[in-house]
Amino acid sequence: MSNNQIRAYAAMQAGEQLVPYQFDAGDLQAHQVEVKVEYCGLCHSDISVINNDWRSSTYPVVAGHEIIGTITALGSEARGLKVGQRVGIGWTAESCQACDPCIGGNQVLCTGGSVATIVGHAGGFADKVRAGWQWVIPLPDDLDPESAGPLLCGGITVFDPLLKHKIQATHHVGVIGIGGLGHMAIKLLKAWGCEITAFSSNPEKTDELKAMGADHVVNSRDAHAIKAQRGKFDLLLSTVNVTLNWQAFLSTLAPNGSLHFLGLTLEPIPVSVGALIDGAKSVTGSPTGSPLALRQLLQFAARKNIAPQIELYPMSQLNDAIERLHSGQARYRIVLKADFD
Repeated sequence: MSNNQIRAYAAMQAGEQLVPYQFDAGDLQAHQVEVKVEYCGLCHSDISVINNDWRSSTYPVVAGHEIIGTITALGSEARGLKVGQRVGIGWTAESCQACDPCIGGNQVLCTGGSVATIVGHAGGFADKVRAGWQWVIPLPDDLDPESAGPLLCGGITVFDPLLKHKIQATHHVGVIGIGGLGHMAIKLLKAWGCEITAFSSNPEKTDELKAMGADHVVNSRDAHAIKAQRGKFDLLLSTVNVTLNWQAFLSTLAPNGSLHFLGLTLEPIPVSVGALIDGAKSVTGSPTGSPLALRQLLQFAARKNIAPQIELYPMSQLNDAIERLHSGQARYRIVLKADFD
């Protein structure tokens, strides 16, 4: 088998189970880095791409975008990295490096041809993966490689809004939906020093969420409980993909507060302009984060000993892991350990 051969698990058609798949990746490009996969997180976005829910998938799909591994090869233009170094790769594999957002450090908003790790590109459900060197993020030595993968997608998704909204320890932040994203938000906000309210539709999680760092837990489907939060939050992070009473949540914002969407709700959000004007409130959203923000997150997580709560599966049991994710019982992220050898 040549060095360009990659062994993987792929969906050959929308909605099908993943099967072993081997392909020739071609020559490593000058700006690229090749990484031997050690661990890869399993994210709801992987399922969406496998099933073509976003109508952007090209088959075969090799998903997986929360990758931890070691560098096996460097293109001639790669900088600041070395063979054998442990690194991570998240949602984005390539950006043009020439458009205004890229030049300005906002590569995640690249308008010149960014490439997602799992859309038209082979991801981390494989023994090797490739990405542009700027998106290959050095892993701090004291960050556990087994559990670090989900930080590169779910973690950065909830971390980046804290930077954008200039959140400080004096702020009160609410987190709507405590699953893969939400539980990482609580851990990060706890280390940040914020007052934290967790909104969950499952009251049975209350003790667990408080142990994780939440100061308060509110039932996200209890209208009276939500009304009691009026005027409290400097920032609300919504991680859910279902429709809730967004007007009620807007009323829980403090002056200058923001309702920030991270989960992809498929229905339009009804917003009263008067509610925004009264109190200078805003509705915002964001994707993942820049290479700099990813580096900052991993360094912060290492310093504060923040690790996602994971369940570990061998990559050869990927289809079982997907069923576990579908069941809604995973606590709170699934990570796959590569076992090709």
